[in-house]
Amino acid sequence: MSGVPDRIHCWRMMQPTRKDRETGQVTPGVLERVDVPVPELKPGEVLVEVAGCGVCHTDLGYFYGGVPTVSQPPLTLGHEIAGTVVEGDADWIGKEVIIPAVMPCGECDMCVAGRGNRCLAQKMPGNSWGEWGGFASHIPVPARDLCVVPHRDGFDLAELAVVADAVTTPYQAAKRAGLTAGDPVLITGIGGGVGTYMLQVAKALGASPIVGIDIDQAKLDRALANGADHVINSRDLDPRALKGAFKALSKENRLRKWGWKIFEVSGVAPGQRTALDLLSFCGTLVVVGYTPAKTEYMLSKLMAFDAQIIGTWGCLPEYYSEVLAMVLDGRVQLKPFVQTRPMSTIADAFEEAHHEPPLQRIVLTPDF
Repeated sequence: MSGVPDRIHCWRMMQPTRKDRETGQVTPGVLERVDVPVPELKPGEVLVEVAGCGVCHTDLGYFYGGVPTVSQPPLTLGHEIAGTVVEGDADWIGKEVIIPAVMPCGECDMCVAGRGNRCLAQKMPGNSWGEWGGFASHIPVPARDLCVVPHRDGFDLAELAVVADAVTTPYQAAKRAGLTAGDPVLITGIGGGVGTYMLQVAKALGASPIVGIDIDQAKLDRALANGADHVINSRDLDPRALKGAFKALSKENRLRKWGWKIFEVSGVAPGQRTALDLLSFCGTLVVVGYTPAKTEYMLSKLMAFDAQIIGTWGCLPEYYSEVLAMVLDGRVQLKPFVQTRPMSTIADAFEEAHHEPPLQRIVLTPDF
């Protein structure tokens, strides 16, 4: 902990990538290092010195994919944040914390009803929390929802940043699905950053069996080594063949024919189509990944199957301590799936993660 700074150093998205609809001409996005004054903290706020901020698919959507942010650029992206409180209420000073990716207002009807993860007045760093995000030296945040890190047991604080989204979002998805021990689970996009933790969270909650689908065999092999019971490589399979492969796998291993909990975490249209194709009797499909692409589906199948499709967004702050405990006691492995890099490499890290995501999620650590 280095104390209270005079200024906050940050990497700002000055403009996102733009594509002209008529000409197809692409104007690259711009990330720029800037220094800004430390804001005066409002009642209930603290200043957190950032230890690390994860590079998430959502950040790439804002920068490359035309996904709009609530706060307009220039804007500091980044919402997977861990750090140390350096200013604010004396009771918080020096505490190591994880900042929730979405921070509800705590007072509206949605929050009172237990659906605060989608509170309409919520604040999300790197999107709707004014100009503030995690790719910075410091960030002001409300203290109310912070998750205190009680001990680290060999983890770097920066590594725990991914708990703020990549691990907690799957936990919220499992809660939305009503996942209980013994439920059969299918994960489309199991090899990705969120898929890796969706697998581990489901396993920790007692799901069995767990089947994963992806197009990368190396990632599928990794899933098998980390708790998946069966995997299917869908790279060269058309929808009919993929459905046949799942049926053959189920028959060969005598898997249950109904009540599957399907988690679509790929965030791409083919993954969504696969999940919809495999939704069957008394099943539940939870849409976790995001894509602006549209997918067609015959809704009457839901009636015929007595099935359901639900969405999920972020994670309630009150679940964070439960998820962090799963990481700290080893039920959810983190270290093998995380790498840290200097924050000054943000442009290269974004390019790599956008074009060919690495096996390990990138966490950027401040080096201003």
